[in-house]
Amino acid sequence: MNCSTNNPAKRRYMWRLAITMALYIAFLVLAIVIFVHYRPTGPLAWLLAVLPALAIILQIAAFGMYLSEEKDEFMRNLQVQALLWGIGATLSVTVTWGFLENFVHLRHMDLYLVYPLYCVLSGLALGIQHMRYK
Repeated sequence: MNCSTNNPAKRRYMWRLAITMALYIAFLVLAIVIFVHYRPTGPLAWLLAVLPALAIILQIAAFGMYLSEEKDEFMRNLQVQALLWGIGATLSVTVTWGFLENFVHLRHMDLYLVYPLYCVLSGLALGIQHMRYK
């Protein structure tokens, strides 16, 4: 269960992930700088606000491509299980948080935090699975 660089699908995924993360950082910095200094409105504001999300969508697509390219069925199955655990845990946290917001006035959770939460929870699930099969 080693993340071996001998795995061509994993190697391609890591390159795609690096590129999309670089795009995310560049788009986010660009949007922040332009919004702070120039306060755009209209279509430009919409485009700048969406750019970081487009990079995240590309990350999701890169992972989907990895799953379709991964030849090792066991590793692909572990990844899919981790995704499902991550989805379930993310839904559980966000639904619980939403009820707490409404009933006990907990601080609002910004929606852009849901994807990083999902990534962390999926990563934890994958780590647990790796330990389970060692």
